[in-house]
Amino acid sequence: MTQEADTQAASGPDAAKSMDGLPPRERMLALLAIALAMTMAVLDGAIVNVALPVMAKDLGVSPSAAIFVVNGFQIAVTACLLPFASLGDILGYRRVYLGGLVLFTAASLACALSPSLGWLVAARIAQGVGAAGIMSVNIALVRFIYPSRLIGRGVGNVALIVAMASAAGPTVAAAILSVATWPWLFLVNLPVGVVAFAVALRTLPATPRSGARFDGVSAVLNALSFGLLIIGIDGIGQAEGRAIALLEIGAALAVGTVFVLTQLRRPAPLLPVDLLRIPAFALSMATSVASFAAQMMAYVALPFYFQDVMRLSETQTGFLMTPWPIAIAVMAPISGRLADRYAPGLLGGVGLTLLALGLAAVALLPADPSAVDIGWRLTLCGLGFGLFQSPNNKVIITSAPRHRSGGASGMQSTARLTGQSLGAALVAVIFGLGQGLGPGPAITVALWCACGLAALGAAASVMRRQPQG
Repeated sequence: MTQEADTQAASGPDAAKSMDGLPPRERMLALLAIALAMTMAVLDGAIVNVALPVMAKDLGVSPSAAIFVVNGFQIAVTACLLPFASLGDILGYRRVYLGGLVLFTAASLACALSPSLGWLVAARIAQGVGAAGIMSVNIALVRFIYPSRLIGRGVGNVALIVAMASAAGPTVAAAILSVATWPWLFLVNLPVGVVAFAVALRTLPATPRSGARFDGVSAVLNALSFGLLIIGIDGIGQAEGRAIALLEIGAALAVGTVFVLTQLRRPAPLLPVDLLRIPAFALSMATSVASFAAQMMAYVALPFYFQDVMRLSETQTGFLMTPWPIAIAVMAPISGRLADRYAPGLLGGVGLTLLALGLAAVALLPADPSAVDIGWRLTLCGLGFGLFQSPNNKVIITSAPRHRSGGASGMQSTARLTGQSLGAALVAVIFGLGQGLGPGPAITVALWCACGLAALGAAASVMRRQPQG
């Protein structure tokens, strides 16, 4: 009898309470399955940026049109996270994860074979839907893969995987493009996807199912709310399209209001407003949005500083940015272990305080900084963010009831993407308003705003009480 058949009849929170992690060997294999799939999903969100000029030239389209290759993926991921998290509660997280992995791998082949921009954008949207299936329930699966006493360690391992994939994105893209054409950016996913599916099928635990019905109306409202919001945020930095972008954001807020009012009447809402009534969960979500917005503001602003102010090359810029993600990768598993022993809210507050101090130090860089001047400041930022991320994710997943782990996992990923989108939009607005001042002052303002967001996140973090996992 298969692992899924053993638990097919199990449903609801009572069944969930009887499961407390996998044996060590099975746990490591299940983590490997998550690592392979998450690495593909995160990498594909980053490496395509590097190849956009090549894609535009090869497909005979303008650079502005080619941006839809990135935006289509991002919108699909954001719009589908919460519906897939809800499906995870209903059908089991393992099924949603495997389905997302299959779709992502098949869509990667479609991306590689696309003969035109329209086909490529459609394939990237499908790839984004598959990535949402993977991202929406990965933290929920960690809650069933690891015993409750080691959940912080499991969350830290996932944070390490995401950080390493994010750091490796530009390097992997450059390496592939140096020996092959851009379709190989997607073709490399095929063998990895097949191996990930085989391992996941064997090792991922079957989880309890709620037996509820999927709320299609809420899924449509969710897609419209987040889709219009992301499109509007992306366009707000362009002066010629700012009026339309503001209308899109206004429409998103209007639809979002209807969406939230609808969810308040649902016993198991797709948008987990019931979880937002839990103070630790709500504060963790606010902290997550603020921290990822702060990090993205720095990630977007600093390359302009290195290239437009310091007159460095793209290669030198990439080298100088490297200490931040490497520091996250070093700190993430350490902070995960610390979160199993100490109050996650306090750890998160200390981490975001370090991030705020690091961002302030970057904003106060001397006029002609050396690589060491830059390196230690970005390392401090990365260590602070890495110390914050794993404990915060642990609070998000453990402050929710176990049978609502899917909703909590989906909200965690939604907070990350929303924060990143807001951070990028804020930099675009600051740059737009400060055009007459030159790049230096606008970059400094963006860094100080990021510092302020990190400080607010730190304050919200220390207000939390440690959840009883």
